[in-house]
Amino acid sequence: MKRTLTVAFLAIIALVSFESKAQQATNKIGWTNVDYVMTLLPDYKKIENELTIQQQQIEKAMQEKSKEFEDKYKAYQQNAAKWSEIIRADKEKELNRLQTDFQDFQRNSQESLQKKQQQLLQPVMVKIQGAIDAVGKENGYTYIFNMDAGANTTPIILFAGSEELNVSNLILKKLGVDPAEVEKQQKAAAEAAVQQLQQKTGGATTPATQPATKPATQTPANPVKKN
Repeated sequence: MKRTLTVAFLAIIALVSFESKAQQATNKIGWTNVDYVMTLLPDYKKIENELTIQQQQIEKAMQEKSKEFEDKYKAYQQNAAKWSEIIRADKEKELNRLQTDFQDFQRNSQESLQKKQQQLLQPVMVKIQGAIDAVGKENGYTYIFNMDAGANTTPIILFAGSEELNVSNLILKKLGVDPAEVEKQQKAAAEAAVQQLQQKTGGATTPATQPATKPATQTPANPVKKN
């Protein structure tokens, strides 16, 4: 009796194992890179332009606030010795207020920019997810993974053995974007840039281009302290 139960138990385990392997064999798995897909969408380019304009406005306001502080601090250094105690104390109070206002504006503006970015990207992410769902259903995929989990995070897929599993182009086409056309436009733009640079340099060898950097806005100097 005991031997019969053992054999039956082993048979059940073997059957479960077989079914599990059969199920795995029928799974169709694909992967994509959501960030890559997003950067090729017209919606993303509009969002990028809008955020760039807002960032430039913030930087301009910060530069103006920084200059106001620097001008008044310079005036304080030049005139503090001849000011009366009450005027000097008032100027010190004003400088401390200006610095605090600058730091508050810097912090609040970056938080506002990040919030704005999330608000603008949310409908785009919903649209991308809809396209992923459609591609998965239409092509019989069991799973579609994201190659990149985002900034400062570990990718969900650490190795992909074949580009045949990459469904990014299918997703882009579902979103109305022709990857081949985008690649053609990017190549044409790069060639045009090279030709323009060669014309400026008289046909000389194209130098390595450096990434454009935004002007750094310095935090105002330490607040003036009373002696």
